[in-house]
Amino acid sequence: MPKSIRFVVLVLFSLLVLAMPAFAQDIVYTDLPDLEGREVVIAVENLYPPFQFEDPTTGTPVGYEYDFISELAARLNFTPVFQTTSFDVLISAVGEGQYDAGITGISIRDERRSIVDFSDPYINLDQYLLVRAGEDRFASLDEFAANADLILGVQAGTSGFFVTEGVVPDDRRVVYNEFGALIAALQAGDIDAIPADASAAAGFISTTGAGVELIGDPISRDEFGIIFPIGSDLVEAFNAGIASLQADGYLEFLYNKWFFDYVPAAQ
Repeated sequence: MPKSIRFVVLVLFSLLVLAMPAFAQDIVYTDLPDLEGREVVIAVENLYPPFQFEDPTTGTPVGYEYDFISELAARLNFTPVFQTTSFDVLISAVGEGQYDAGITGISIRDERRSIVDFSDPYINLDQYLLVRAGEDRFASLDEFAANADLILGVQAGTSGFFVTEGVVPDDRRVVYNEFGALIAALQAGDIDAIPADASAAAGFISTTGAGVELIGDPISRDEFGIIFPIGSDLVEAFNAGIASLQADGYLEFLYNKWFFDYVPAAQ
């Protein structure tokens, strides 16, 4: 879809939602669970544009996942309370019940199901290798793994960490706790590639002035989900809300807003 048409659709959808009277919204959501205004404490990291990050001009947390949770809250009648923590402890902290839920581009992976419950996926993404612009030494993960001179950067506990485990030797994988630190290391030449999903990479390509780029074919298929303590009564309600967002096109609206139409502020 051309960008001009996407923009018109985005504007019309936004106007429709804003103009919809309260009673009409109640009608739309009557078939969904009602959480009766319950507070839901949600762990976030705020370091993963365009999913969640601080707007550089205002310092306000924004992104796809904030809009997504806000709309879920309206449809399911709950009050989100966001608390910031680092990704390397976020999943285990939710599993231990320190938070009611967690969201920050968390891939649905079987090895995590012993720690947390997942919602249904709210977005499907491919993982690629993110490299410095003009990279010509490799064009696939296998070619990367075969070159003993190359170093891969991965973020602890992420899908990219697991996808490349056993493919690239451990002594050529450098583990970081923050994705922003990975980007800085890539730009500085300390590492040669990073596993990254296409949508998140688009944000960094924009903010680095096209100093980085994606290369080759996808190295994995990725689905993101909200995490909950095992046995949480919120899972069923949130799944119903996600199905509603999918059915009426709201998830597609968010995708277009944050991955096509959003332009990062100049820093």
